[in-house]
Amino acid sequence: MRIFRFIWAVYGALLFLLMMLLSIPYILLIMAISPGKRALRRNIWYLHHPFSDTFFFLTGIRIRPHGRELFDAKQSYVIVSNHRSSLDFIANAKSFPGIFRFLAKDELKKVPIFGWVVKKMCLTVDRKSAISRARSVVAMKKELEEGVSVFIYPEGSRNRSDEPLGHFYDGAFKIAVQTGAPVLVMTIVNVEKVCDSSKMDLCPGVLNIYYDAPIPTKDMKADDVDTLKNLVREKMLAHLTQPK
Repeated sequence: MRIFRFIWAVYGALLFLLMMLLSIPYILLIMAISPGKRALRRNIWYLHHPFSDTFFFLTGIRIRPHGRELFDAKQSYVIVSNHRSSLDFIANAKSFPGIFRFLAKDELKKVPIFGWVVKKMCLTVDRKSAISRARSVVAMKKELEEGVSVFIYPEGSRNRSDEPLGHFYDGAFKIAVQTGAPVLVMTIVNVEKVCDSSKMDLCPGVLNIYYDAPIPTKDMKADDVDTLKNLVREKMLAHLTQPK
């Protein structure tokens, strides 16, 4: 079984890179024939849906979302999710019925092929630079004002500990409070059965993703950031620790 999972992980990684490479001409074509923001949103929709659908079909992984009836995909949200594996971002994108813009680490732009897509499609931040962090905040606020959701992993990077969740940073919650955008909590459950990011590991299976009703932030102030952060953490932990 272990050797199969290793072979399937190599296959999945090569498949992802090949699909990215083959997608670049399409992305460039859309950028050439459509105005800026319109092209960007069309390309994000393509990557989040047709691309992700194809990848998961070819790897034998099914995404099973729960609670999508609790929110309106046409509304803009600050979307947050737990982060345990390298598969998370594709699963997050596929399960959400609309589009959003990821806040991604600046280092991802250095990854061959994938890095170019990150640079064009995502909002990026160098977490070591105060200037970069400030610019990313301005960019996220602008997206929310234009009706586009933004997606942030509050753990910052993958949780490699034995705990169900890592430390939460304040950034996502500050943005939500400052803009009045509701927080949409997305929790990926049982990802380790399909993908263990501590090694080359992947296998066909089912990923369950749970949504909670959006948390309104309109009347919240700066002092409410910790309360909001703890509420989100409680909601994620409820899904991660309760038998499904």
